[in-house]
Amino acid sequence: MSMVFKHPVWPDHRGLIMTNSHPIRRCLALLMAVALVAAACSSDEEEATTATTATTATTAATATTAATATTAATAATATTAETAAENADDPLDLSGVCPNPFVIQAAWFPQGSDAMIWNLLGDDYIVDTENKSAAGTLVASGQDTGISVEVRLGGPAIGWQPVPAQLYTDDSIHLASLRINESATVFETTPVLGVISPMHIHPQIVMWDPEALPDVQTLSDLGDQGVTINVFAGAGLEFANAFVAAGIWSEDQIDPSYDGSPARFITEENIAQQGFADNEPYAYENLFEEFGRPVAFELLHDAGFENYGAWGIRSGDIEELRPCLEKLVPIIQQSTVDYFNDGARAQGLVVEVNRQIDDYWVYEPDQAANSWQTFHDLGLISNGDNGMVGDVIFDRVQAIIDLQRDGGLDVPDDLRAEDLVTNEFLDDSIGL
Repeated sequence: MSMVFKHPVWPDHRGLIMTNSHPIRRCLALLMAVALVAAACSSDEEEATTATTATTATTAATATTAATATTAATAATATTAETAAENADDPLDLSGVCPNPFVIQAAWFPQGSDAMIWNLLGDDYIVDTENKSAAGTLVASGQDTGISVEVRLGGPAIGWQPVPAQLYTDDSIHLASLRINESATVFETTPVLGVISPMHIHPQIVMWDPEALPDVQTLSDLGDQGVTINVFAGAGLEFANAFVAAGIWSEDQIDPSYDGSPARFITEENIAQQGFADNEPYAYENLFEEFGRPVAFELLHDAGFENYGAWGIRSGDIEELRPCLEKLVPIIQQSTVDYFNDGARAQGLVVEVNRQIDDYWVYEPDQAANSWQTFHDLGLISNGDNGMVGDVIFDRVQAIIDLQRDGGLDVPDDLRAEDLVTNEFLDDSIGL
């Protein structure tokens, strides 16, 4: 509510001169009248002079103020332009080109396969246990980039919603974790574009107990022996249907009831189950005492499903975010190299954020170290054939698109690899 104060208008009181018919008094009255007129004229001249002086002063003051304001505005504009020019020359300065804060959506709890993203958080990060996120200064190899970053957890933290759908539900998100095969199936409803793929080989596997299934060496063997394959109903069916379409597995082998629990694999033993090379093999041998022995596995990549994980954007945001991505993507490339060369900082950060979140997902230091070692041992993070980290091979992406289309998934007939991913923002000088 606003209040308006009005200045009071005071009444104008005037005196009256009373006269009579006496001649002298009339003369005196006349003289007095002349004097009053003269005084009035003199007063009018003084008032006019005062008004003129005031007007002149006001005009001068206004002109001075305007000139000062113009000078200040010009100086401020020049300073802003100079700052922008300086920032443009500094590849690690994201201020003025990236949204601040820059919001990143993960697909799961913090883990080794996303360590290069969590590694962007500066040491001043704060964990929000209620909203399942962490935020702090965005750093590039430890250097302040001039903006802050918020990394949000996925999975149960977003109600198990697929990440592309979350991107379109929450427009405050700028970058998100993607799987290229999923990007193909949701392209018509929630189109997304991958801008960097830190892992040259996706870590997804199917595993089995070699003691219970000694004759199984490959995923093809699972098909030949009719072994039940337990997968997630969503992401698992995407690759499972592709293997069925390729004739590697039969449809009646696929059981999409997997919920992430180890109980069934431990008790039944003669089934196969999806997982990730840097997580489940370690967990079943070292953490699940009821099992406590090595598992056998094959990467989906080695069986012909050469998928990519990526970090990407809403396809329609490409022009708006272009100036930001030109700087940010190389920073993520370098973060990948930093993590690969020395995983200690990122591993510690991933473990600590999980500890503070304090949910059912537990990620211990040994697990983080195992992830890092697995990426080295299996060549999951590498330069590929061109000396650069973070790029994709378009023929591989097109093969994934075609496999899924042939598998009966809803993939547009004219969808091309270039619709799902780009190497445009990568710096070809950054590699391992």
